[in-house]
Amino acid sequence: MLDFTRFRVLSFDCYGTLIDWESGIFAALRPILAAHEKTASDSALLKRYAELEATAEKREFRPYREILESVVHGFGKQLEFTPTVAELSSLPNSLASWQPFPDTVSALRRLKSRYPLAIISNVDDALFANTAPKLEVKFDHVITAQQARAYKPSLKIFKLAHERIGIPPQAWLHVAQSVYHDVVPAKSLGITTVWVNRPSPRPGAGAAKAATAQPDLEVPDLRTLAELALPS
Repeated sequence: MLDFTRFRVLSFDCYGTLIDWESGIFAALRPILAAHEKTASDSALLKRYAELEATAEKREFRPYREILESVVHGFGKQLEFTPTVAELSSLPNSLASWQPFPDTVSALRRLKSRYPLAIISNVDDALFANTAPKLEVKFDHVITAQQARAYKPSLKIFKLAHERIGIPPQAWLHVAQSVYHDVVPAKSLGITTVWVNRPSPRPGAGAAKAATAQPDLEVPDLRTLAELALPS
């Protein structure tokens, strides 16, 4: 069990951790596949999404909106269909409608009562601005891939967060669903990590690239984390 009294800030990945991105991804991509008479299981769709996104994020920096458009293009290339212009933009356009997990807002409010909170997200500022009101708490720091001009698991975004937050790694707890994007790089910098291992058709990875690392704590959801950090 972690000693939560030693932490002076809690940072969070957003999409997949706070926001139900799998439901958002399915809602955006399933109609495209159906329009072109293509099918894929939930697990296969998430795996393909994860691989296409991770590959795009490793290349020269582009805004996340363009990353998501490239994912749709990649589905078309791999499944042999040509997305329309509207279909290419439908995935990034859908992000504004993606909803928090049922436990997110109450857990964030509870944690905010004791800790400064930060967001560290692979997203554009404008896209996150559409999400922020849904989270219903004011974050003390918001660090995006656009600001760092790099995508997690690059250390650049975590190093920018370190500069902005201004506390030593041993006083920092990072909370995320993706082992690949978050647990691996955060641990390499000495940051304590919590893996939010939410249920998924693709267990252990969800819509992220599969990776292996040992988080300092594993929880099934944010409600559990809030109860451990702030017991009644």
